Amino acid sequence: MPTVPTDILIAGQWRRGAGEPLDTVDPATGRVLATVSSPSAEEVREAAEAAARAAAEPAWRDLLPHERARLLHRIGDLIEQNTDELSALQTSDTGKTLAETRALALSAAGTFRYLAAALETAEDTLTPSRGPYVTMSVHEPIGVVGAINPWNSPVASDAQKLAPALAAGNAVLLKPAAWTPLVSLALGRLITRALEEFRLPTALLSVLPGSGRVVGDAIARHPLVARIGFTGGTATGRSIAAVAADKLIPASLELGGKSPTIVRADADVEQALAGVLFGIFSSSGQSCIAGSRLFVAREIYDSFVGELVERVRALRVGPGTDPATQVGPLVHHRHRDAVAAYVDLARSEGARVLCGGSAPEGERYRDGAYYLPTVLDGLPNTSRTCQEEIFGPVLVALPYDDEDDLVRQANDSVYGLACGIWTRDARAAWRLARRIEAGTVWINTYKQFSASTPFSGWKDSGLGTEKGRDAIRAYQRQKSLYWGTSAAPLPWAN
Repeated sequence: MPTVPTDILIAGQWRRGAGEPLDTVDPATGRVLATVSSPSAEEVREAAEAAARAAAEPAWRDLLPHERARLLHRIGDLIEQNTDELSALQTSDTGKTLAETRALALSAAGTFRYLAAALETAEDTLTPSRGPYVTMSVHEPIGVVGAINPWNSPVASDAQKLAPALAAGNAVLLKPAAWTPLVSLALGRLITRALEEFRLPTALLSVLPGSGRVVGDAIARHPLVARIGFTGGTATGRSIAAVAADKLIPASLELGGKSPTIVRADADVEQALAGVLFGIFSSSGQSCIAGSRLFVAREIYDSFVGELVERVRALRVGPGTDPATQVGPLVHHRHRDAVAAYVDLARSEGARVLCGGSAPEGERYRDGAYYLPTVLDGLPNTSRTCQEEIFGPVLVALPYDDEDDLVRQANDSVYGLACGIWTRDARAAWRLARRIEAGTVWINTYKQFSASTPFSGWKDSGLGTEKGRDAIRAYQRQKSLYWGTSAAPLPWAN
């Protein structure tokens, strides 16, 4: 693994924070990788004030959009050039496979490049005149924005907030999760390097790892922070939404999920089996859009689930550094224990554990945060196991009788983030996709993402939208301009 500095980026300077030190642990071995400092609440305030000054500096404030696009392109290039280091850091910190972390790093580079292109081609508008004036709609930066991210896919989540925020002309306070700060700090170094190359103020970005109670709260509540982007749990999202409402500032919230995956009787079984496996067990199930509730047409339920269980048992569990690994360790031993507690809950609710249901045995797994891929059935959709987000490699299977029964069960959830549909019937796919209450629906595929396609959650799964061309506008304020064209005096003119 590359050498890991313990400094963090505060107000444009790399230094040790005065807050609580953070041990970041390799979940495959339990070994401490590094002890990273965190900022105090006072240092968060310092970073916010420096960010506001940097955002107002003419070098940044007056930078034309196509010049900001050049900066974003440069950041994308630096990420791609350092993909090996970024992926190694993220694998060590999160336990993900190197194949996945490499894809995430390249995705981050692509996000910066896509938004650079969107910025190059973004237009303000002349609106239809309804009187003796010309009307325009223009967009301006918000100023200082807070970006608070989770531990499951740091570099990609960071890019989804940093790229549109910088494209829009803002300064950013980024808080990575306390468990996985390493790749975010490495990304911060690359962005700082790009800012220095363009002779722009480095205080435009601070990277402030730490606890949500101290660092996240200080970012959200600071009066200079005028927008918040958050990805994480629904309970924390509600707290941030309350802070944003009290401050009367915009917030985007990407929250939890309990996404249904639907296998119709006419599905391509081989394709559906592979898709269901990938949808829940890639990333060890630690994904907000994981297909964690499997609905299978009753007439094929036994055969499909039976074959699925055999394939789950064959999945290769191991460290993310092993090229053969398909399911890596969970991010932290505490999280592994929380997942295990949910499986114990499922047992108490009457679930049948068809496979998995425990940590793997053997010397290879002894010190890691491993949990076997698990398939459960025998529970009603109303059970806690079927309703609450587990965020681990746990799939619960349920049969359905007809389309109305399916839709009723699939939508019977406080969440509405994603859905997968496996069918050969295009009309049925369209009909179901429109009836399911979710922000993203995949048809005969799963967990595919595009920087150009908006991503949002319904119900308790979120508020606002990320990705797409409009992501830049979400980090700006709209302003209307009226230009008078008449020589006639206005009413009440003297």
